Amino acid sequence: MSDVTTKPYLIRAIYEWCSDNGYTPYLAVQVSPRTQVPLEHVKDGQIVLSLSSTAVRNLLMGNEFVEFSARFSGTARQILVPIASVIGIYARENGQGLFFAAEEETEQADAEARSETPTADKPGEPSPPRGRPSLKIVK
Repeated sequence: MSDVTTKPYLIRAIYEWCSDNGYTPYLAVQVSPRTQVPLEHVKDGQIVLSLSSTAVRNLLMGNEFVEFSARFSGTARQILVPIASVIGIYARENGQGLFFAAEEETEQADAEARSETPTADKPGEPSPPRGRPSLKIVK
């Protein structure tokens, strides 16, 4: 039996804490090829999604994915976020919550997507530098 990460349980706990206290839960996501979000709203490879009961429908927070439907610019969209892509969940009103380091699975999925995409790289050329993503809180 493999160990299940505590991350999905912590995400659900902060979501419940926000809901119980009347706060608006926000989910910060590092976008990867497995993430299904409206790409027109992604900035610097990240997106922040409101999980308030008025913003989402059919919210399902499982151990592998966070799934829901929401409207973006008036268009209904189905959202699918792998737990590995979640980099934070917090209350909009006070910024309290939990933030996570980007997981290797997200980085591996990004690398796989790049390897499947034809590029003009020639053997022997150095690959572009990659840094760790960071999250900025803007108030």
